[in-house]
Amino acid sequence: MGLRTPLYDTHVREGAKLVDFGGWDMPLHYGSQLEEHQAVRGDCGVFDVSHMAVVDLAGERVRDFLSLILANDVARLKHKGKALYSCMLRPDGGVIDDLIAYFLSPTCFRLVVNAGCRDKDLAWIRRHAENFGVAVSERTDLGILAVQGPNAIAKTLPLLPSAQRAALMSLGAFAGQWFDSWFVARTGYTGEDGVEIMLPGSQAAEVWELLRAQSIAPVGLGARDTLRLEAGMNLYGNDMDENFHPLESALGWTVAFDSPGRDFIGRKALEGLSPTGGNELVGLLLDGRGVLRGHQQVMTDKGAGTVTSGTFSPTLNRSIGLARVPRNCGPQVQADIRGKLQGARIVKPPFVRRGRIMIELEKQGE
Repeated sequence: MGLRTPLYDTHVREGAKLVDFGGWDMPLHYGSQLEEHQAVRGDCGVFDVSHMAVVDLAGERVRDFLSLILANDVARLKHKGKALYSCMLRPDGGVIDDLIAYFLSPTCFRLVVNAGCRDKDLAWIRRHAENFGVAVSERTDLGILAVQGPNAIAKTLPLLPSAQRAALMSLGAFAGQWFDSWFVARTGYTGEDGVEIMLPGSQAAEVWELLRAQSIAPVGLGARDTLRLEAGMNLYGNDMDENFHPLESALGWTVAFDSPGRDFIGRKALEGLSPTGGNELVGLLLDGRGVLRGHQQVMTDKGAGTVTSGTFSPTLNRSIGLARVPRNCGPQVQADIRGKLQGARIVKPPFVRRGRIMIELEKQGE
């Protein structure tokens, strides 16, 4: 038996197919992964992401602490509730984890980190927090519900008192706000509009039912993966990990080099890299039939690469993937699918954003 979120019994009652995910018993789907995917693209869906770890940091020097351990720069967060996506790096530049940091007050920040990285993240954070007098609190009392899709905001509004609804409607992208005991953020992992609600775990099942009463479909890990891959979003453990640095994982935009005096962990290693050499993470669109999957070999005009994530895209009706390949290789490549080389084209993610196809599709081969 794995770890269970506050919604485990709810998932069982909903008829979910439960699987092990990083040590947690989580819903893969509730009957049809395809229908769940389409619900999020066309209307909205609700996900249980309570397996993610919420970590609150408090102390007078909390900004200095985060300036050290994050590759992105928390000095960019000027307004309470604003969020920042960043990697946390080893000294050699390898990615310990990717996370979101929320600015709650001058002395308090909130981090949301990946479930599978929880133990090593907390050990790393606590190790460095001691030197800054920062208190580290893992919020095991909380649950997280993600409501995603073009109608997510409209269907979440009825859960709030009428006096608070305008605040949610005016909440900016990648920002959060307190609504009594809930912290609601305009963030997500689908490429659609939506919110992530961090709330007391004891309230999670009740709020789930209220959302379901708004005709919001339950969505499992299967559709979460196809949605995030269509959106071109990395998955830790697939598209980056401690063996790869952000610049070869399409995450160079999350590394803030613009403050010379900020010596974040991993900076020296990244600054020593050649800007034109090594590998890069790209999008792949398969020309013909078949499905791209992780670990498949990719043949390019500059050598071999590897598919890091792959799936069949319901929106494109084609197979798509992310792959780490030699930098600046030609756009036409071949993927080894079950021992057969099949043509594919390098494209720039995202594949889909807000339900709109963002890449040029060519006629699929026979």
